[in-house]
Amino acid sequence: MSKSVDHPIALVTGTLAEPALRDAAQELRRTFDLEATVIVLNIQVAALMTVEWLERKLELPAGVGCDRVVLPGYTRGDVTALAEKLGVPVELGPKEVQDLPEHFGAESKARQGYGEYDIEIIAEINHAPLLSMEELLAQAEALTSDGADVIDVGCEPGVDRDAWNGLPDAVRALKDRGCRVSVDSMHVGEIEAACAAGAELVLSVNAMNREAASGGGAEVVAIPDDPRDLSGLNATIDHLVKHDVAFRIDPIVEPIGFGFAASLERYIDVRRRYPGAEMMMGVGNLSEMTQVDSAGVNMMLIGFCQELGIRSVLTTQVINYARSSVAEIDVARRLCHHAVRQQMPPKHLDDRLVMLRDEKLRTQGDAALEQLASKLTDRNYRIYAENGRIHCMNKDVHVTGDDPSALFDQLAAVDPAHAFYLGFEMAKAVTAITLGKNYVQDQALNWGMLTREEESHGHS
Repeated sequence: MSKSVDHPIALVTGTLAEPALRDAAQELRRTFDLEATVIVLNIQVAALMTVEWLERKLELPAGVGCDRVVLPGYTRGDVTALAEKLGVPVELGPKEVQDLPEHFGAESKARQGYGEYDIEIIAEINHAPLLSMEELLAQAEALTSDGADVIDVGCEPGVDRDAWNGLPDAVRALKDRGCRVSVDSMHVGEIEAACAAGAELVLSVNAMNREAASGGGAEVVAIPDDPRDLSGLNATIDHLVKHDVAFRIDPIVEPIGFGFAASLERYIDVRRRYPGAEMMMGVGNLSEMTQVDSAGVNMMLIGFCQELGIRSVLTTQVINYARSSVAEIDVARRLCHHAVRQQMPPKHLDDRLVMLRDEKLRTQGDAALEQLASKLTDRNYRIYAENGRIHCMNKDVHVTGDDPSALFDQLAAVDPAHAFYLGFEMAKAVTAITLGKNYVQDQALNWGMLTREEESHGHS
C-alpha cells in the first residue's frame, strides 16, 4: 500500500549518516511515493544534535517546498521554536534510519484498535494487617498506576484466629482514594466486615464459608474444596445460584510439579460445564512460584485466559523476579485481546515485554565501521557494539574487542570525567553484546517497559 503527498518532506542528518539516509529516502519514494529532501548539517553524529543547536544551524534549502521537517529521533529539546522559525511543522523521526519506512507508512490494518482489553486485573496487597495505613495506600496507588483495576486486601491465612479489626478502615480508606476493593479471606467475620465497609468482591468461598456468603451483598469467587475434585466446587456453585449470589469461578491453577497441566484442564472442564459463567485465575501461583522472569509466564497465562473467556486475574508481585507483574499483565491483556480478535500472533504490535533481548539486531558490518572510522576528523571517541565486539574509534585510532578494560588501555590518556564516561558507555556496550541488544552511544539500552531514559552527558 502506498500514499502520495503534494509536498516533500525534509530529512535532517549529520555527515556520517548521510549515505544511509539517502538510501532510506529512495525507499520512501519507491514505497510511498513520498519525496524526501535530505539536509546534511556540519556535524558528524546526528544523535548529538539538540534543538537549540538546530535553531542556529538549520535552514531550509532555497526553492524547496516541504510540508514538514523530520529530525533524528535522538534529537533533544522542544521543537516548537524551531518550527516557528522554519514556518513548517517539525517532528522527531525514528531513532534508527532503517525504521523510516515504518514511520511514514499508513497505520497497518493489523494495528487498528490495538490497546483494548477485557481482562480485569485484581492486584493483591499481601499481609495487609502488618502494614500501616500509609504503606497500604502507597502500595495501592502504585498498583493502580501500573494498571490494576481492583485492589485486593490480603488478610492472614486460616480462620482459627481473631478477625483483623483494621479491615473495615482499610477498605473505606481505599474506596475514599477511588479504588475498587476486594478482600482475600476465608474468615467469616472479616468477610462480613469488609462487605459492610464497601468491598465488592470476596476471595474466596467454598464449603467452609459459603453459607456466610449469601447475605454479604458482594460478588464472590467460588473455589474447589479440593482442587483435584470438582464435586465440591459444583456444590458451592449450586448453593450460590440458589441464593442468588453473584460469583465468578476459580478452579485454581497450581504450580509446576504440583499439577499445573491438570489444573489447566480443570479450567477447560469448568468452562464447558458453565459456558456463560464469569471465571478468574490466580496467576501469581505461577509467576511467584516459577524461578524465571515473570513477563513470559504472565503472557502465556493471559493468552490462555483470553482464549477461554476468563475475564479476571489475580496477581501478586512479592518475589523480586515478579515485581512488575501488574504492569506486565496490563500489556499482555492488550496483546492477547488484539491477537484473539484479529486472529493473528501477538507480535510486531507492542515491544514493552521484550526486555532481556531486543526484537531485532541492527548491524553495520566491519567494512562500514572501517569506512566510518576513516572519515572521522576529531579526537572524540565513537563507540559501537555488534557481532560480539565493541568498536571504539576517533581520527587517530580504531580498536575493537570484547574486553572494555583491554580496549581502554589502547586509547590515548583522557581526563577523569571523560574516562568515567567512556567506562560507563563501554559497560553498556558489553551488556548489549552479552544479551543480544542494540547499543547506541549516549542512549539508554532498551529494556522494554523497564527502560530508564538517560540524560545525555554530551561526551563522545
